Amino acid sequence: MSCTVAISNSPAFSPSRVSSSLFCKSSISTSSPETRSLTHSPTSSPSSPLRLRLQKPPSGLNRASTDVVSSSSSSPSSSSSPTLLKRKRPTRLDIPIGSLSFCGPATLSEAAEELRRKVVEVETDGYSVYCKRGRREAMEDRYSAVVNLQGDPKQAFFGIFDGHGGAKAAEFASKHLDKNILDELERRDENEIEEAVKYGYLNTDTEFLKDDQRGGSCCVTALVRKGNLVVSNAGDCRAVMSRGGIAEALTSDHRPSREDEKDRIETSGGYVDCCHGVWRIQGSLAVSRGIGDRHLKKWVIAEPETKILRIKPEFEFLILASDGLWDKVGNQEAVDIARPLCIGIDKPEPLSACKKLADLSVSRGSSDDTSVMLIQLGRYC
Repeated sequence: MSCTVAISNSPAFSPSRVSSSLFCKSSISTSSPETRSLTHSPTSSPSSPLRLRLQKPPSGLNRASTDVVSSSSSSPSSSSSPTLLKRKRPTRLDIPIGSLSFCGPATLSEAAEELRRKVVEVETDGYSVYCKRGRREAMEDRYSAVVNLQGDPKQAFFGIFDGHGGAKAAEFASKHLDKNILDELERRDENEIEEAVKYGYLNTDTEFLKDDQRGGSCCVTALVRKGNLVVSNAGDCRAVMSRGGIAEALTSDHRPSREDEKDRIETSGGYVDCCHGVWRIQGSLAVSRGIGDRHLKKWVIAEPETKILRIKPEFEFLILASDGLWDKVGNQEAVDIARPLCIGIDKPEPLSACKKLADLSVSRGSSDDTSVMLIQLGRYC
């Protein structure tokens, strides 16, 4: 749409004259369907100080204007009054609700059903697990529990895996990490257990990336072997032990805000910044270690930190949990809530303790998936 304005040659341009020429009189010229002009002229003067000319309106409007002209020419009485065009409401479409389906077939595979399950709970001799889905459509947390490892009731492997960017990395790690660690243990001496765990994590990461999968997962694992408790983590999943009622954190969260992690990332060419109160790598991920995360692999490493303890009678139980719990519940608070349900009673209720912790986190505003595993250490002394 073009607009041309012609100003009179008067040395003084009077505002009163402008207003009178603008609003005194208007006429529409319809001599050509291709050009429409709107001219305002005062009744007292043949030459208007202000003239607006509209050229070539959009095709839709042009067609409507032509219809107005044709109707105007056919009816003399209509030329004196403007014609108003009303848009007609389109015909209503009736779409059957039953035809809208986002879940695919009526029968889902067991894996798909598990993804959509809001709560997972397991209670068995020696450990209990409670996983509660947050606001995501599908649960991204996974867990692993292998008891009677290599036929020995005093050996076991446990893990909590917190996926991000999907559940594929958590699913993969929960199925392969224990096997990869055991493979490394068979190649090494017993005093190299920390190295075996390290390469078990790294090999799992390498295998996952070979499949060209997206997403990543934080991990916390506990290996009980020959009287030792071997606890490892990569990411912000955490292990907290009750030692005679006193909470003892056995892992340290891997976050970009940690000074040593920040230095490592920046030394390797990355950057760490704070976005809305959360420290992130490259403005993206809020954890600095984990399985997967191909696009950030240069800075998000899979190497775990490991702590090895000889199991003692005062070691009561171990809590492995995702950050869905630890972001809202403190270490000592978690132990204080779980202990009365696990220690000093005839019938321990560790699953109830896991539920109580997860529900407390949700009641405090957590919208993340929350997974809690409680392991009774007394049976492994």
